[in-house]
Amino acid sequence: MSDAPAELVGYERRDRVALITLNRPEARNAVNGAVARGIEAAVDAMEADDEVWIGILAAETSGQQRPVFCAGADLKEIDAGRGAELSTERGGWGGFVYRDRRKPVIAAVDGLATAGGCELVLAADLVVATTRSAFGLAEVTRGLVAAAGGMFRLPRAIGRAPAMEAILTGEPIPAERAHALGLVSRLVGPGEALEEAFRLAARITANAPLAVWASREVVLAADTADDDTLRTMTDQAIRTVMRSEDLAEGLTAFIEKRPPRWRAR
Repeated sequence: MSDAPAELVGYERRDRVALITLNRPEARNAVNGAVARGIEAAVDAMEADDEVWIGILAAETSGQQRPVFCAGADLKEIDAGRGAELSTERGGWGGFVYRDRRKPVIAAVDGLATAGGCELVLAADLVVATTRSAFGLAEVTRGLVAAAGGMFRLPRAIGRAPAMEAILTGEPIPAERAHALGLVSRLVGPGEALEEAFRLAARITANAPLAVWASREVVLAADTADDDTLRTMTDQAIRTVMRSEDLAEGLTAFIEKRPPRWRAR
């Protein structure tokens, strides 16, 4: 397999959903420079396409006896002095973890998501995982730290005490516990993560996209912003939807007892 980003990161549109797939199973889907650039390009395509309202981040695990969603950074790249290539200017590590985007992304995880792979998951908006999945920040076992958002996003997702244990020990959190702690939204059987992620995406895209996107922004800020900031953001969200064509369509559809035909404007 060549290292062309188009091959290492797949992108396709299915109705209103953009499917972004890590496609480096022979390397446990580890991130090198080409993968980082490929993810960024895929997110660019998702954000630019008016017909796409949500994304799914998945991984190819064919041929893996013990599936790995993403093993994090390709340590060979770091050892060769190419660690900086694993980040992009706009997306940060993996071209994704700090990317400013409007549309939500669901991580569909079937297998181990560790180190930077877990940080990709933590940067998503929702997580669907299988029972054979696990989530870890193993950087300390290699003399590193989880510098791509993991050290502050994991405590927000599951609470300080379990996050502190996971980060300081480097031991992965099994999917069932991750679900109980709130990191995983939906837990399904092995091999079913992608199908369930599409079901969740379909449920979300049945709603008004402008309202979904505006709501996402406020929810993301809820853990860190003060009440005044959140109130201002909420007021802006209300103004956005109140002047939209979708609001008029939603009210008309309700009166006419039919499904709404959203236009994202």
